[in-house]
Amino acid sequence: MNGERAPRIAVLDYGIGNLRSAQKALEHVGADAVLTADHTEIAAADAVVLPGVGAFGACMDALRAAGLEDEVRAAVASGRPFLGICVGMQMLFDASEEDPHAVGLGVIPGTVRWLGDELPRPQMQWNQLAATDAHRDDPLLAGLGESPWMYFVHSLHGVPADPSVVAATCDYGGVVNAAFRLGNVFATQFHPEKSGESGLALLAAFVRLAGRVPA
Repeated sequence: MNGERAPRIAVLDYGIGNLRSAQKALEHVGADAVLTADHTEIAAADAVVLPGVGAFGACMDALRAAGLEDEVRAAVASGRPFLGICVGMQMLFDASEEDPHAVGLGVIPGTVRWLGDELPRPQMQWNQLAATDAHRDDPLLAGLGESPWMYFVHSLHGVPADPSVVAATCDYGGVVNAAFRLGNVFATQFHPEKSGESGLALLAAFVRLAGRVPA
């Protein structure tokens, strides 16, 4: 953190689910994390986090009702570290099979698709990540060791138009896309804030990235 100050991280508050758990986990690993919908505060933050739980369409409606859709786009365009978590990750895609009429943020081109019908849904368990070859050295994955365990609760996963943005997968009756990297955006289907030491290590790496952004 440059020995000066803890990085300021804006966790977007749009009234959905337990957003505070992400904030508390970021604080635990050294961030000055604030749960906020204030546009000025978001614009001044070193990094931005979009959590989410529940249904894709309901989360998109809530984000727009809170006036935060443009704030997400501005944060991504700014080049600052940006992290999407669970449904927050899904919202970064164009669309979701869960809510076919809902329009996503379109940050990661592609569609969120149901896990296979032959699988119990949701996947609600710990599962092991496998970094893809192109992303083994990603700063958010490189320090986690081989096959770290992360906690998942989901019935859908992101299927990007460009497969090269898949940063990690897991095995749930087949390959499931579990994390994505596109420029300054990193997004996880799993919940790092609920994933013990491995999840906290990923969040700590995100905080370190935020600390390198000039104040």
